[in-house]
Amino acid sequence: MLDFADLPESVNNVFVSAAHKISFRARQFEFVFPRPALVMGVVNVTPDSFSDGGKFLDADAAVAHALKLVAEGAEILDLGGESTRPGAEPVVETEELRRVLPVIQQLAGRVNIPISIDTQKPAVARAALAAGASIVNDVAAHREDGAMWREVAEFRAGYVCMHARNPPPTMPGNPACGDVVRDVVEFFRERLGRLNAADVTADQVVLDVGIGFGKTMEHNLQLLANLRSFTTMARPLLIGVSRKSFIGKLLGAGLTERLSASLACACLAVESGAQIIRAHDVAETIQAVRMTEALLARRKK
Repeated sequence: MLDFADLPESVNNVFVSAAHKISFRARQFEFVFPRPALVMGVVNVTPDSFSDGGKFLDADAAVAHALKLVAEGAEILDLGGESTRPGAEPVVETEELRRVLPVIQQLAGRVNIPISIDTQKPAVARAALAAGASIVNDVAAHREDGAMWREVAEFRAGYVCMHARNPPPTMPGNPACGDVVRDVVEFFRERLGRLNAADVTADQVVLDVGIGFGKTMEHNLQLLANLRSFTTMARPLLIGVSRKSFIGKLLGAGLTERLSASLACACLAVESGAQIIRAHDVAETIQAVRMTEALLARRKK
């Protein structure tokens, strides 16, 4: 099993270059890069998510939507029972479990792809993993308490380590950092060390720069424009830009008018070395990403 001591000092764009193999393991699932980028389909079992809150609050509706995303080509499902939009009301543990567990239990027996639980709560993560989830998507990866990491280590689950200054929904609107790219790189390096100490191995970890989480529009643009800076840690890079508010602020686009810009960011992310794209619009994202990959494969060295 890959350990942090095995990581090279520098790794080039892992999609274009086959010189370095990067493995991501999440319980019984394994993805080895370079390979076509994975698209992670979003399933919000919430009444108040910024994009589709209330549409899939019913378990049967959420399962039907998840199966639709799988049919469109999603290779990971990301299921969340608590909105992380700024200003959202926190959800108590029992309510979050009530929302997500029936969906995971139904999907675990019907899909042969990893199910990711998008949660900040270790107890919710544990119950979800016991019910059949394989990945913990942790928007509170800056945490000091190691309880979440112990659950990930025990289940040998995949772990999405996302950068955010403070836990949603109390994220600051303008984190004070002179160089946001350097700040996030340093965060990841420090977190990888902590995860290693908690017995979470490198091949369980995916990195997410946290677009929109406590960052200004300029911070988001700088991170997207400099994604190659995050491919030096030999871990898969996940990018979630789908329908996010910085697109609306930059382009004056309403929530239903952000697909084209979301796809542009997804294509740039893949060209820059990202391996996982988190998206609401799975079919459209896969089409855009596959075209980008076809062009990259024919680029002259």
